[in-house]
Order: sequence, then C-alpha cells, then structure tokens
Amino acid sequence: MTDLTSSHSPDGDFLARAVALARRGDMRGAREAAELGLRSGAGQPATLHAFLGMVCARAGERAEAATHLKSAHEARPEDVTIACNLIAVLMEDGRDEDALAVATEKLAQSDASLRIARYRGFLAQKLEDFEAAVKAYELVLAKAPRDFECLNNIGNARAGLGDHAGAVEALRRAIEVDPDAAPSYLNLSSALIALERNEEAEEVLKNASTRFRKDSRPPYQLYVLMKSLLKQEEALAAVEQAAERDPNVAGIQLKLAIEYGVVRRTREAERAYRRTIELDPVEADAYLGLAIQYEHMNREEEFAPLLKRARENGLSDGHCAFIETLELRRMGRFEEGLARLESVPKDVEPIRTAHIRATLLERLMRTDEAFAAFAEANRLQEETPTDPIGRAAKLRAEIRAELDLLTPAWRDSWRKVDIEDDRADPVFLVGFPRSGTTLLDTILMGHAGALVMEEQPPLNIVEQELGGMAALPTLDAAAVASARRRYFEEVEKLQPVGEGKLLIDKSPLFLYRAPIIYRLFPRAKFILSLRHPCDVALSCFMSNFRLNSAMANFLRLENVAEFYDLCFSHWRTSRALFPIEVHTVVYERLVDDVGGEVGPLLDWLGLERNSEMLDHRKTAKARGLITTASYSQVAEPIYKRASGRWERYRPHLEAIFDVLAPWAETFGYGDPRKADGFPSS
Repeated sequence: MTDLTSSHSPDGDFLARAVALARRGDMRGAREAAELGLRSGAGQPATLHAFLGMVCARAGERAEAATHLKSAHEARPEDVTIACNLIAVLMEDGRDEDALAVATEKLAQSDASLRIARYRGFLAQKLEDFEAAVKAYELVLAKAPRDFECLNNIGNARAGLGDHAGAVEALRRAIEVDPDAAPSYLNLSSALIALERNEEAEEVLKNASTRFRKDSRPPYQLYVLMKSLLKQEEALAAVEQAAERDPNVAGIQLKLAIEYGVVRRTREAERAYRRTIELDPVEADAYLGLAIQYEHMNREEEFAPLLKRARENGLSDGHCAFIETLELRRMGRFEEGLARLESVPKDVEPIRTAHIRATLLERLMRTDEAFAAFAEANRLQEETPTDPIGRAAKLRAEIRAELDLLTPAWRDSWRKVDIEDDRADPVFLVGFPRSGTTLLDTILMGHAGALVMEEQPPLNIVEQELGGMAALPTLDAAAVASARRRYFEEVEKLQPVGEGKLLIDKSPLFLYRAPIIYRLFPRAKFILSLRHPCDVALSCFMSNFRLNSAMANFLRLENVAEFYDLCFSHWRTSRALFPIEVHTVVYERLVDDVGGEVGPLLDWLGLERNSEMLDHRKTAKARGLITTASYSQVAEPIYKRASGRWERYRPHLEAIFDVLAPWAETFGYGDPRKADGFPSS
C-alpha cells in the first residue's frame, strides 16, 4: 500500500493531526481524526478518503479500504497512487474484474511510472482478455524493452491469442534478458509445441533440464512431450529424472509407475505406485494401477489387501468397486461382479470398465449384450487422441505395399550371402493374435531346454536400423553379419541365452516379417499357431489391447478381417518365395489334447518330451507379468469354451465372412457362410 502522506500535502488540521498520529504509531487515533474530518466537512474529502483507505488496508479491513479508496478515485481519477492502492485492495479481495475497471487503458497510457500498465496487463491476462493484456504489456515494453517480467508475460498472452510465433519471439527475448528464470523455458517450449516445432521444444527443455538441475519441471514437461510423440524410451528417462529431482510429488510418482508398467519393469512400477499412495493416500489411479498390474501377473491374492488399504485410507466406494469387480471376475462370480460394476463412476477407467462389463456379459452367455458392450469399449478407444484408426489404416497400407514388392524378381535381386558365425538361428513363434500363441509359449517356457522371449523388440530394432524390407536386396555379407550380431546383443540385454538353450522368439505378427527373418536367419524354424479365423477375429475384437498400430486394427470388425487377410497373404506369399521350415500347431487340437499336439512339436524342435512342461498353470504363475490379452486365461485350466464361440456371434460376424471364408477353407475349417461349416479332422 503506497503511503499517501508522501504524495499529498496535509490539507486541514484534521489530516495533519491524523498523519502525525499515524507516524507515532497511533493508527486508531489517526483513523478517528480523519473520520472526524470527513464528518465536519473540513479539508479535501478525496485526500481524507485516500488516507483512510490506506489505514483500513493496513488493518486488513479490505471492504472498508475499498470503499474509501473508490471514493477517492472517483474524485481524482487521474491520481495514479490512489488508483494503484485501490487496485491492490481489490485484487487482494479477489475482485479482479473491478480492479481491471480501475486500471483503464487511458490511465495506463498517461502513467509515466508504468504501474497501471503492469497492473492492467496482469489482470487482463488473468481474466483471459489477452488482447488487452498484450496492449498493456506493449506500453511497458515501449519504454522498458528489457523488462523480463513483461517479456515473459506478453509471450504467454500472445499464446493465449493464438499468436504462438509472437509468443516464441517474446519468450526468447525474455530468456536473453534473464537466462536463469526457468518458467520462461517452460513457456517457450509450450509455444513451440503449439507451432509443432517439437524438435526445438525438445532442445529447449533439455537445455532447461541441464541448467536447472534441481527443478523437476523441465524434465517432467519433456516427459509429456516425448509421450505425445510416442517416444517411449525418452519419455521414461525424462520422468525418471523428474522423480529423482522431486521424489515427494505424488503426480510424478504416478506417471513413473505407469511408464514402468509400459516397459514391463513391474517391480519398479509397483514400488512407484506404492510410493504414490504413501504421498497421497487417496490417489485412486495408484490403487487402480496396482490392481491392473496384479491381474496381469495373476497375483489375485493381492486384491483383498489392496482393497483393505484403500478403504482404510478413505478411497471412495466407487473406486473400490472397480478393484472388487476384478476380484469377483477372477472368482467366477460374474453376476455379482456385474452388479458391483454399477457402483464404478463413469469417469473411472471408462475404457477398462466398459471392457470388464463386456467380459462379464460374455461369461454369462448374454451374447448380444456382450457384443454391444465390446463395441462400446472399442468406440471409446477410437476416441483416444493418438488416432488409432488412422494409424491402423497406415499399417495396412504399408503391408499392401510390401505385398507388391514380394515377387520372384525382387527375391532374385538379393545378393548371395553366406552365414559364417556359429550362432544357432532362433525359432520364431508366429500366428495371428488370439490364435493360442500365449498358451503355447507358456507351455514351451516350462521346458528347461528352451528360452522363450515374448514380444520383445530385438528384431524390430534391427529391421528399423536396416531400413525395412525394401533394403533387403542391398545387404551384403557384412551387413547381414552385423544385423545378426545386433539382434543377439539386444536379446542378451533382455535375458542371456544359456549354453545349449533354444531361443524361441514369440511375436505373433512376425507373420509378415518372414522375408527379413529369412534374410538374417535362413536356418530359422517357424512355429505357426492356427485357430479358426472367425474365432480369431471375434477374440481380437473382444480384447483390450494396448493400441500400437497393429492392435488398433482390432477396434472395428471390418479392419480385423482386412488385417487378417493382409497378414496371411504376406505369409503365404513369403512361404512361396522362401524355403522356410514351418510346423503348425492348431489351437482346437491343442486345447483338446495338449500332449498330442505339443509332442510332435518338441520332436521337430529337437527337444526331449517332458510331461511336466504340460502343467502350463504352474509355468504361468512363475512367469510374472503376462503382457498379452491372454493374461487371465493362461493361468486357468485349459478350457474349450472359446473354440467355436464365433457361432454364437454369427449374426454380428456375417459382414466379414466373405473376407475370412477363403482362409477358413484353406486351413480346413470349412466355409463359415454355410451353416454346416466345421473344422476338419
């Protein structure tokens, strides 16, 4: 509050007496003297009101202070000191609109001190009148072009107007004036992101992270940017750095837990979720994240303790209902689970909740309701901001382009290459998703002579570094040798392959990677997992996959069918071009007679038959996190309920029969368009 006695000469005995009393510290006497002056009509009312406004403000009586200062301002609207005092009181009282009405553009233009312009810019920006804010800040910058605060603020105000280029210009100037102010870097990165200048934004945030080594904000904002660009490795590194700098922020710990979960570092994820709960006992997403992780790890015994802790910490019944529904579903109490799910609020895990409802309806054989519920869950996934439908279409187009490439002439253009290292080529377990690959890899994990690598990136990394399938003809012996070496280096990072172990690389959709596999591993064997195409398509549509570009094809039935057709067309064409060894395992036969189907496979792989490995439930419990959509089924006894399930959903699948029928007949299942279509023996 500005001291008015320094701006105005005492006017009358009352004001002089009030000022003298105030200087001696007798504020009560000073106030009484000024009020008496107003009542007597002696002196200038504006001066007395201004003085009383100052006294009341210092006493914390904002309403009375505002009343006096408003009277003074009305009498002397050009007096900057009175206006500033009134603005300050109104702002302290939360009356920003009234304060802005005092800080007029006209008064700002006439104020040589620039105080009114600063107030006007700040208030207008706060009230999202960005145009007025920019004009006010420009008044200041015209006279003080290196005013850091105004440069930073005008940058934000311009961003508010959508003038992100202007924001970038102002914020860069702000950083030049004061390179040690972290907020300007954060604001600059936001403006650059709005302009889709993501590489520049990334550089700004990395520089800020280096300059401000104790500040968690730059690495956290870098994490958000990397996440939006689908750069998972960089995103995790950034959020780890943010958490290291500020380990006591629940929100950062929660994001850290989520990102650890994405890369399957389950121990770290669980630790971060638990740390989140310690910091914020009612952070619902931490409980839900733990529950989902426990479910994927078949640690259903953890549900009850987690629920107990959630209730003790005061978590809402709605959030507890989500966890309890998972437990009820695992226990086979589907009706109770469906009823309990009704207590979950609509904004709590809406996609997962919709999917859980669908699975419960399916288990209750309420077929039409289940299909509608699965369709709704998929519709919600379509609305996520990563454009899953567009990404799925792009992948299908890429596979079509590869199919055009797959000709004898293209194959014959390859350079002749001899493999000279003594590494045994891997075995690749492929098959369209939901064809029984997870059940089969779990069984194979139980064999001491096999090391199963489940959906890991080594081959994808190598392919990307080589330049994709189009680059295969140009590879010489050195390039192939380097790529093989790189593949095994990446495998060793994940899990060393022991002496004499058979490496089985399980990734279902390597179904359309046969050419690159043959180029690098010409002695590789392929296990093809087959299942009725209609059951596969239905199961993919029903599954709650993490939406990479491939899995995004499963949100719509017509896309599932087209993707299936493209994948198997790629596989069939590749098999015609390359002499690859393939052993087929049929899902329907596997669930009917595990030993009878797995035994010949082991013989073909050169592995001894082992009856203990057929206890897939024991292996499933020991394997930890199961990342596929089959996480719950592989811990159950082998069941046959999913074989032929498509028949129940026939009316909903008819639209894709024409696409799938040729494949169903090729694989010996008969034509699904005919009522008597059935698997051949």
